[in-house]
Amino acid sequence: MDGAMTGHRYRTIGVPVSGGDLRVGVWDPDPAEPDAPDVLLIHGVTASHLAWPFVVDRLPGVRAIAPDLRGRGASNRLEGPAGLRAHADDLAAALDALGVDRTVVVGHSMGAFVAVVFAHLHPERVSRLVLVDGGLPLDVPAGIDTDALVAGILGPTAARLSMRFADAGEYLDFWRRHPAFQGEWTPELERYLAYDLVDDGDGALRPATSYETTADDTLDMNTGTAVADALAGLRHPARMITVPRGLQNEAPGLYAPAHLARVLAENPGVQHERVEGFNHYTIVMSGAGADAVAAVVREELGAGIR
Repeated sequence: MDGAMTGHRYRTIGVPVSGGDLRVGVWDPDPAEPDAPDVLLIHGVTASHLAWPFVVDRLPGVRAIAPDLRGRGASNRLEGPAGLRAHADDLAAALDALGVDRTVVVGHSMGAFVAVVFAHLHPERVSRLVLVDGGLPLDVPAGIDTDALVAGILGPTAARLSMRFADAGEYLDFWRRHPAFQGEWTPELERYLAYDLVDDGDGALRPATSYETTADDTLDMNTGTAVADALAGLRHPARMITVPRGLQNEAPGLYAPAHLARVLAENPGVQHERVEGFNHYTIVMSGAGADAVAAVVREELGAGIR
């Protein structure tokens, strides 16, 4: 599908990967710029590539590449298991399909964890990393079971995955009541949310991401070896942005100050900045939050070509 956006022309492509085709959103600079730099954008655990338009709009002259990770959005029918290593290999295939050798990689939430694993497994494809409210270990109790882990991190976001909705309007009403988006409701957010819905086969609509996929990825992200191995071998310049409020607009968010200080001390190669005034969603899905993220991305794009 094709469409025009301010400063970019948006299209989607299908990229053959293990188990089917990966849907990838591409925003090409408009007017075209043959030597435009690229940025790879990786969304969160129950999101899609349409989490990124606010940030993309603030990157004029940049080609933005954003997949629907397997199990999400229009990639939700991909066969085979997910997991961070599978996502990393899918990203390499997407860059191959678009002729991109090496790029700045930006990940939000789970996407930040995917980004560090991608950089570890495919180091030649990554120039620099931008990690948005994710990427360093969360404060997870040892020995916790999968359902408790998912509930503890995602809360109602995970519960929503088993819900069914009569139509898109009912789903949007569900989200209008969400504390994270009070005062931040926009047409871009509506498009992102409506895109998430798929037919459940029984006359209702459900979120594209299954609970099982979310649980598998959350378990891998927090208890598997992929992230620890990637951080231990981190060789790329990396910047991390954190925010003070979480998925329910609650303080202290995913990274409480004491825990954040510990994981930053354990990962001295990661440059950190705290951005006040945002929650886990609005740091990328609001105009003001995207201003902050895009400013960092532009700096990293510039640093990558010096």
